[in-house]
Amino acid sequence: MKPQNGPNLEEDELYEHHRILAPKGQKPLRVDKFLMNFIENATRNKIQQAAKDGNVWVNGSIVKQNYKVKADDEVKVMFEHPPHEFLLVPEDIPIDIVYEDDDLLVVNKPAGMVVHPGHGNYSGTLINALIYHIDHLPTNSNERPGLVHRIDKDTSGLLLVAKTEEAMTHLSKQFFDKTSEREYVALVWGNVEQDEGTIEGNIARHPKNRLQMHVFPEGEEGKEAVTHYKVIERLGYVTLVSCKLETGRTHQIRVHMKYIGHTLFNDERYGGEKILKGTTFTKYKQFVENAFKILPRQALHAKTLGFVHPKTKKMMRFDSELPNDMQQCIEKWQQYSKHSQ
Repeated sequence: MKPQNGPNLEEDELYEHHRILAPKGQKPLRVDKFLMNFIENATRNKIQQAAKDGNVWVNGSIVKQNYKVKADDEVKVMFEHPPHEFLLVPEDIPIDIVYEDDDLLVVNKPAGMVVHPGHGNYSGTLINALIYHIDHLPTNSNERPGLVHRIDKDTSGLLLVAKTEEAMTHLSKQFFDKTSEREYVALVWGNVEQDEGTIEGNIARHPKNRLQMHVFPEGEEGKEAVTHYKVIERLGYVTLVSCKLETGRTHQIRVHMKYIGHTLFNDERYGGEKILKGTTFTKYKQFVENAFKILPRQALHAKTLGFVHPKTKKMMRFDSELPNDMQQCIEKWQQYSKHSQ
């Protein structure tokens, strides 16, 4: 039995179903007609609908059905559900297990590890590792073995995995009912003026850039999202903050912090890999570029995780230290902040 109340974890993922490279002799041809020549059993109506839904891409950008495909164009069809041939393969990958019992385990995921297979990442994921180490994991509402929730590839930190159907149902309901505890630590651009605050604003996929999420403050699109933040330390041109999630939307902290003008440090997808604050002096630019090298990802760590154990009914809380790359980057900013005052 799958949890009926669980969150739709993969609601915003995109999966590559077809990738076609237009041959060198390709004369300009509408993309809907082009795809009909390559995709078996596809009707023109279905392809046109896919294009209207923003699921047809050429050279990395969404196109309409009347786009003319040219020689060497890379055409992709992407959907929010995995392709039928999608298979999970067990892989012997080490896992940093913080806690484990018969019902669940808590994993400390390193940055760079994808949580579940999807577009461009069909192996080397946490799920590939989990199904190798643990037999008969239950699936969530999206057929994902063990996953109660997820964190982004380049976010490090704690992740909860269910080992039984009962645990999956119980734990998923806690996340859905907003009774679980999740605290992240983030380094963001700029001086966050208020010591603490709450960010509210529906989150959905960006209307133009489908790889980004976007805040719709009027609630006209997307799903409700609430983030509570608190300043830990001000470091001049950047601020170290704690973020507590009330909801769990894709990229929630990343897009909410950008929405209030404080993009995460080195968050390439949302523009944080640019020098957004500070001086134009060469020394400062060199300092920031060195900090980017130390932390080659968005500065976000899932630090604390709390939930009620599905069997014992006791509250459990886990805390993880900041990984070395993030710690070293923060220390670098602490030193810079002292010397620049």
